[in-house]
Amino acid sequence: MEFTPVAYIYNDFPSKFGLPRQSGMSEHLLSKIVMEKSFDNIEAFRGIEDFEYLWLIWLFEPMGKREWSPTVRPPKLGGNKRMGVFATRSPNRPNPIGLTRVKFVSITHSASDGTVLTVAGADLMSGTAILDIKPYLPYADSAPEAYTGPYGPSKQKLLEVEIPEDIEALFTLEQRAALKEVLSYDPRPGYQTDSERTYGFPYAGYDIRFKVQGQTLKVIEAKQLSK
Repeated sequence: MEFTPVAYIYNDFPSKFGLPRQSGMSEHLLSKIVMEKSFDNIEAFRGIEDFEYLWLIWLFEPMGKREWSPTVRPPKLGGNKRMGVFATRSPNRPNPIGLTRVKFVSITHSASDGTVLTVAGADLMSGTAILDIKPYLPYADSAPEAYTGPYGPSKQKLLEVEIPEDIEALFTLEQRAALKEVLSYDPRPGYQTDSERTYGFPYAGYDIRFKVQGQTLKVIEAKQLSK
């Protein structure tokens, strides 16, 4: 069985570390979905403006293909508790397929760029292959009172994020808002809590370095990445 990507998604996160752990955690994070030539027909999107959210079906390959394991240690649970892979959202799956809900922002079509969708809240690395795009239907897709086992409702206390003004000035208003949202959820693995350690990830062309002390995350450096 073979699948052909219909599009690729592009945003400010070229690596796995730092990405929102789930879709919707950073509604300010904008991504561009660029259709492949074989599927670049604006008629395929007729009526899409009627939907506020979309489902993306995509491939985990950019995050690095690893052998699947029947049990995994979800970072959300501290990285110490093992659970069955089919009871988690781990990328180490028999088939590296992901499902993400995103907010539809806009769609454009031009001779130079083809069909491009702008969406918000994706948890995908830049360059990820998109296999399919479908509308989100609240009456069929949402079960807000559903029991979610050890994950439970989100009880994570958000971090206070401090970013120096000179670093904030490097980014657009939307980029700053998205960065703060991502950092507030503490991008470190659940088992890493060293307050003296400096962590970092690439974002929007810069290497963002930060420390977490107590409930405060402080960005200490943003070094421009070589092109």
